[in-house]
Amino acid sequence: MIVFNVPPCVDKAMDYIKECVKNQKICGDGAYTKKCNQWIEEKTGTGKCLLTTSCTHATELAALLSDIQPGDEVIMPAYTFVSTADAFVLRGAVPVFVDIRPDTMNIDETLIEAAITDKTKAIVPVHYAGVACEMDTIMEIARRHNLIVIEDAAQGIMATYKGRALGTIGDYGCYSFHETKNYSMGEGGALLIRDEKNVEQAEIIREKGTNRSKYFRGQIDKYTWVNYGSSYLPSDMNAAYLYAQLEVADQINEARLACWNRYYENLLPLKESGKLELPVVPEDCVHNAHMFYIKAKDIEERTALISFLKEKDILSVFHYIPLHTAPAGIKFGRFHGEDRYTTKESERLARLPMYYGLTLEQVDYICDQVRSFYGI
Repeated sequence: MIVFNVPPCVDKAMDYIKECVKNQKICGDGAYTKKCNQWIEEKTGTGKCLLTTSCTHATELAALLSDIQPGDEVIMPAYTFVSTADAFVLRGAVPVFVDIRPDTMNIDETLIEAAITDKTKAIVPVHYAGVACEMDTIMEIARRHNLIVIEDAAQGIMATYKGRALGTIGDYGCYSFHETKNYSMGEGGALLIRDEKNVEQAEIIREKGTNRSKYFRGQIDKYTWVNYGSSYLPSDMNAAYLYAQLEVADQINEARLACWNRYYENLLPLKESGKLELPVVPEDCVHNAHMFYIKAKDIEERTALISFLKEKDILSVFHYIPLHTAPAGIKFGRFHGEDRYTTKESERLARLPMYYGLTLEQVDYICDQVRSFYGI
């Protein structure tokens, strides 16, 4: 069976975890947490990175830093994971969903402005499959309407828009290091902070509302409770597992891109013959091969394809159920405008296996079976 995902793991991971245990430092903000933060800062150019327990918590932290209040509205696509909305619903805000572009599956930047009201506080673009949203347009809209931009870059590490790392363009960016992501710590994430003026408050909220971070830097002689907060610190053992991958991040990225490109080349004849559609990467975007998806004619064809591949020992899956159609989405949010593409495109999309360690031979076999399904 060719499984859909295998969590990434590299040789040094266990050595680094053992080192944490040996040094009796396994809680948050240890040596490996700091190494990961520094690596991300240097790689992306962000002002500050703070490792978190999940991308969900990174987004919650961004919502707190943005002072999201009950009744505020936050614009986002409905084609995303629940955490994108949950972080703001927890603050009493209303997710306002707008339609997506059918080419990239990202929020349609041309529909955002019409969804803005006097209650709108933020825009949350989601970089689907590690392919950037049209950020110049989104940032210009945010500037004119004085809105905060929080990038959901859960799938976006190592990807760029016009040379800028995803997660560094808006006020805040959120990464995921879940086991399904390109780089993993099991459960984990990171908050990227663009402006230095927001760093101290982020450290306080992340450290249970205390100024403990300043204490550890020797800036104060004792720490105390200074604001509301929670515990968003991952174990240093998790960070150690992640750091081993970050040391070979380019190697992992290149291996994934090789598989992605092989998929595309092998399936291009099916696209050219009109049998299916392949991912679109706009010219200004550099993606990270987070996933490879194909689009069937409709939900019936997709269901048949997934079933056919399973019979051939290949695990393929569909993706998000649009949030505005979910019970909680109906309860807490609203869809602005017409759902022309969100539901229709989501019902056509099937994801093929993609992980570090997938071989080109396996990709060839998968593509052979997809071609067989379509009679080619």
